[in-house]
Amino acid sequence: MNKNNLPIYFSLAVVLGILIGTFFSGGSSEILSLNQNSSQEKKIKKLINFIERDYVDDVNTDQLLDGAIKEMLGKLDPHSVYIPKENLQAVTESMQGNFVGIGVQFRMINDSITVIQPIKGGPSIKAGIKAGDRILVADKDTLHGKEMYSGKVPKYLKGKPNTKVNLQVYRKSNDSLFTVNLTRGKVNIKSVDLAYMINDSIGYIKLDRFARNTYREFKKSLTDLKEKGMTNLVLDLRGNGGGFVDIANRIMDEFLEKDKLMVFTKSNDDEIQEYFSTSIGSFEEGDLYVLIDENSASASEIVAGAMQDNDKGTIVGRRSFGKGLVQEEMDLGDGSAVRLTTARYYTPSGRSIQKPYSKNGKKSYYKDYQKRVSSGELLNKDSIRVNDSLKFTTPKGKVVYGGGGIIPDVFVAIDTTSFMTNFYFNTINNYAFDYVDANRKKLEKWTIDTFIDDFDTDDKIFEAYLSKIKDRAKPSFKTRKSVKRYLKASIANVLFGDVGFYRIIHQEDKMLQKVLELESKEE
Repeated sequence: MNKNNLPIYFSLAVVLGILIGTFFSGGSSEILSLNQNSSQEKKIKKLINFIERDYVDDVNTDQLLDGAIKEMLGKLDPHSVYIPKENLQAVTESMQGNFVGIGVQFRMINDSITVIQPIKGGPSIKAGIKAGDRILVADKDTLHGKEMYSGKVPKYLKGKPNTKVNLQVYRKSNDSLFTVNLTRGKVNIKSVDLAYMINDSIGYIKLDRFARNTYREFKKSLTDLKEKGMTNLVLDLRGNGGGFVDIANRIMDEFLEKDKLMVFTKSNDDEIQEYFSTSIGSFEEGDLYVLIDENSASASEIVAGAMQDNDKGTIVGRRSFGKGLVQEEMDLGDGSAVRLTTARYYTPSGRSIQKPYSKNGKKSYYKDYQKRVSSGELLNKDSIRVNDSLKFTTPKGKVVYGGGGIIPDVFVAIDTTSFMTNFYFNTINNYAFDYVDANRKKLEKWTIDTFIDDFDTDDKIFEAYLSKIKDRAKPSFKTRKSVKRYLKASIANVLFGDVGFYRIIHQEDKMLQKVLELESKEE
């Protein structure tokens, strides 16, 4: 994820969690055709023909049909959704874990496409594209100016495999304008944001989603950390909105002994499908800490619930989102699709993950986060409402509750000191990029470790940022520390990518501090 936008660590709109959990599911099927002689099909066709022939104004019947489908699904559950054909490719690419293009992370800066980082393994690196380069022209299409915006860029840089694109590039560091000929190729969208050793024995892996490439990335990270001496693991699922259930099952299998129930589903005709662990687990002995928050949804909750119900590890954080509905994708034949809820997820003890909902087009569903804020649930575990009739017990006697989301074993309140307004996020991101862009040669000497320990210890860069914004905002004493940390993390993000950003943010991470506290009690 590009940290030049709001990072997950500070806040994620609950809508994002809902959409991620909604769009990405584990199954797919073809839609069943209506019987040619059915009265429903005749009614729809007759209405469309009537509108096309006799309606008083010009009308786009495709848009009418799209609206009708959305309205129909709005009468069902919050996660049955329609995906228009113009959105389906992006949704599919994200969960397949790759796309075809030139492979760059970019931002629009002063009306120009500016490369933040070339993506590892992508065509852009092989062609010599560097961070800070401005892509001005693709073939004969001008990609700079007031008419260009981020949403239009993929149309010019993505394409079919092995197609060629001629780029005109400006490099600020040596004031040069040059041409690059690229062949588009498959570019990996990573789902392991970060994997590193917190200390000599505790490893850390952050999963962004459960995509097709996630298990492969996770397994490699797990193996690498074990080789570095990891005996205990922190699996960070905060902000992870879910994905493919079979991928979540493969990851859970690494932690559980053979023949442990991981999750089961129940359809509307009470057909039950169970998923059990195998003997392949490579981390069955070590301590496990799973971090969750209010934006951990779907497959993330399946993992947390399975670990909790099998008495494996400790769940740390806040109550998860509460998305426990199974969707199957159905092709509508014109490039669009429907994700329709066909079953419910249950944890091994029989808990339903899904929180209550009204069939009112998601209107009340989106207000759940605000309810958690107003109830005090994000600040105090005692404010989490539980239903005694939905009480379950794990094999070792731990009491857990159903009724919506996973309640952690160890509660960690939301860090209110880390909250900043959008003004700070936006100005810091811009300032961080401009600073690195103007000082790339000077910054080449830094490694990630020396940067974390020694960069801006005299606060000169931080004070320069404050001076630049002094006429618009002044951070309070409470906010000042967070602003300073985020500025350093943002500069590290431009230089080193996600690993730089998170390693600095983690220095004040309340959940990780709680894990270290729990570890010290075990010793």
